[in-house]
Amino acid sequence: MGDNGLTTIASAHSVPETIDRLVAAITPLGMNVFARIDHADGAAKVGMPLRPTQLLLFGNPKGGTPLMQDRQTAGIDLPLKALVWEDAGGKVWLSYNEASWIAQRHGLGAASAAAVTAIAAGLEKVTKAAVAK
Repeated sequence: MGDNGLTTIASAHSVPETIDRLVAAITPLGMNVFARIDHADGAAKVGMPLRPTQLLLFGNPKGGTPLMQDRQTAGIDLPLKALVWEDAGGKVWLSYNEASWIAQRHGLGAASAAAVTAIAAGLEKVTKAAVAK
């Protein structure tokens, strides 16, 4: 696992483009986009500065429901989330919670192990597609 169950990877694109590319990668896999939140826009509306930062909530009930059937508390970490943000040097990053961390956090067991494995593989695939050149 990465830092406390958080994986962060560098993107070759701007924040909006990275999020757009993530949406383009998840849609053909049957995943839904539930929300796209522009934190920097929200900050600007209250007169506060924030570098570009966007959050995408996405997933598919077929993938997440087995986790909640195992332990309903897993629902606090679902749907899946990806945060795309720009650091002080202008570098763009994509961060997400690892499926194994979600499983560990909620004490998930054999009943949802296949779903956790599938979520992990899917996250790796779509996030790499979003950040690649």
